[in-house]
Amino acid sequence: MYVSEFMTTKLVTVTTGTPVARASRLLYAHRIRRLPVVDDDNILVGILGERAVASGLPSASTGSSSKEMANTLSKLTVGVLMHPEVLTVTPDITVESAMALAQENRVGCLVVVDNQYKPVGIVTTNDVIYRILSPLLGLGKPGVRLHIHDCGEVGQISQVTGLIEQHGMKLEVIHVDDSPITGKRDLIVQVVTKESDPLINDLTKQGYKVELRKRRSWPLSEDD
Repeated sequence: MYVSEFMTTKLVTVTTGTPVARASRLLYAHRIRRLPVVDDDNILVGILGERAVASGLPSASTGSSSKEMANTLSKLTVGVLMHPEVLTVTPDITVESAMALAQENRVGCLVVVDNQYKPVGIVTTNDVIYRILSPLLGLGKPGVRLHIHDCGEVGQISQVTGLIEQHGMKLEVIHVDDSPITGKRDLIVQVVTKESDPLINDLTKQGYKVELRKRRSWPLSEDD
């Protein structure tokens, strides 16, 4: 999967001359945490985060009068508080590479730019959670979740999916997990069924250790 497939393309940007007070309102209105900063030619020159905005805004605890605070806000611009060093990626980079870059630099977002260094999107670690990790974990999908220990080989996986098919169950999620405890590979499947015991019994007969993992209960439709 490429960054272009799930990046946010509806960007809200500001310039270095934008008043910080306006930038603060934009963050609040659009429910976002960061604003790419561009110049007059829409070239990326920095990024402004909500923490930087919060640190730059005067508070009542400073003892300043409302007039003094308003005067300070009118003069304070994005260029003063923005971070000029921005981690960027291009739309054709893979998600794995993008997230590795974010983790290495301990940042929560990457600005996506074109070959002219103009911002075309933004991708955050939350995007990865919602678009990749959530489906992998079966969040929001129906069914029961089975953890099948020491079942990471191709032949074993084929055997398990064959049993699922025999029982007429719909397979919602399947992935292999490297166990840090045993050092072996376990198979996680999520199947849509009202009764998982028959499948668990057959898997047990084949020599597998199977755990029924607790998860949020999603209602089955009458057709399931």
